Amino acid sequence: MERTWVLENEAAQLDLGARLAQALPESLCVYLRGPLGAGKTTLVRGVLRALGHAGPVRSPTYTILETYAVARGEVCHLDLYRLGSAEELEDIGARELFDGRHVCFVEWPERGAGWLPQADLELDIDMAGSGRRVQARAHSPAGESLLESMA
Repeated sequence: MERTWVLENEAAQLDLGARLAQALPESLCVYLRGPLGAGKTTLVRGVLRALGHAGPVRSPTYTILETYAVARGEVCHLDLYRLGSAEELEDIGARELFDGRHVCFVEWPERGAGWLPQADLELDIDMAGSGRRVQARAHSPAGESLLESMA
């Protein structure tokens, strides 16, 4: 199942994140793809705001992992851009993040190839004039259910 959104501005991107938050199951692995500056972290910020997180949401480019405690559990945001090898994920204890109890957003997932689980949902974010185009593809029943609920 696939779905595409054309977003006019950052506010629309945050709103899409909020809509994703409303449909999130207890556990989900979401791959975020797109060039630098496409707004991958902006989308995650929209999700976290809708889940009640009021603090800052920064790109985990240097820390690799940021974990946010929200009322429904933990949301993990990984940015693998600076990862030297997929095995480094083991060193930071990331295996427990994909145990079926977390929602994980993974930027630059190709850098974790061979180590990361398959995504339930992939979001490709591309520049579209002054806005963004987001193409979503579901790869599991959980991902399909999420996209269906966003119709």
